[in-house]
Amino acid sequence: MSRIVLQTILAIILGGTAMSEGIRPGVLRTPDERFAILAGYDFEPNYKDVEGYRVHYLDEGPKDGHVILLLHGEPTWSYLYRKMIPVLTEAGYRCIVPDLIGFGKSDKPVDMKTHTYKFHVDTMTELVKNLGISEITFFGQDWGGLIGLRVVAENEELFARIVVSNTGLPVGSGPLSPAFEQWRKMNEAMIERGDMPVGRIVASNLSDESVVEAYDAPFPEPKYKAGPLIMPQLVPISPDDPAREANLAAWEVLRKWKKPFLTAFGDSDPITGGGDKIFQERVPGSRDQSHTTLKGAGHFIQESHGEELAKIILDFMKSTR
Repeated sequence: MSRIVLQTILAIILGGTAMSEGIRPGVLRTPDERFAILAGYDFEPNYKDVEGYRVHYLDEGPKDGHVILLLHGEPTWSYLYRKMIPVLTEAGYRCIVPDLIGFGKSDKPVDMKTHTYKFHVDTMTELVKNLGISEITFFGQDWGGLIGLRVVAENEELFARIVVSNTGLPVGSGPLSPAFEQWRKMNEAMIERGDMPVGRIVASNLSDESVVEAYDAPFPEPKYKAGPLIMPQLVPISPDDPAREANLAAWEVLRKWKKPFLTAFGDSDPITGGGDKIFQERVPGSRDQSHTTLKGAGHFIQESHGEELAKIILDFMKSTR
């Protein structure tokens, strides 16, 4: 019987089954029992205090193994990587997989204003530094790429390689994809309602109803969803966006990045389609790499092609030792 199941039983015995747990004014923490039985996600939780928030992360594989930092996007959490982690750890690598603040098992500020682009970059940076890891191979998808590429660029001495999938690093110029414009409008309506059907969004994208419960698990009530609700509106789309200058500075680092850089995008993601070419054209470290387009892979590529994606990362790491 897992430790999480035991905690759940104890909580029930003690009457601690409330659907809402406030840590302090304006900050919620999802009860453990919400995560007790999730297929394929039997990983030991780890926690760090970051700027007064409890941040959850997975730390799987040998402690002396080369570190792979896997960062999720919106509205998902570390559950997204459950198919990739075993493949990577069995090859001898150490996987660090955080939950962004506001997602997964990490604490959840209820004020959308807390969830700035800079806030998430700063808190993930602090987590990486607190863990004392280096020579990191970074993998990011969706907001995991937007946030993680900033963390890498602002701390390049800690990173050895980069792999990106279905993501970008926008600076507030250039046209938006019609799919992303549509998503932003849908998201605006969700903000007005004060709720987002998180599990249903992921399941619909994958045509897989079995994942609804797992992606709804971090959010017992709508008030837990400030992070997922606001983040689509934080993508820089205009020249006056507050993240523009920092993202331009990150691009300056990436334009000089000679360490290995790989793209592994899906061919069926209308939101980020073609974004891989931008990285391939601008990042020196991407030259002569075995860039991959995964057939039939939509936005949540870790769900549909997790094992295949993990093997691509392994091959990349072996070829760039």
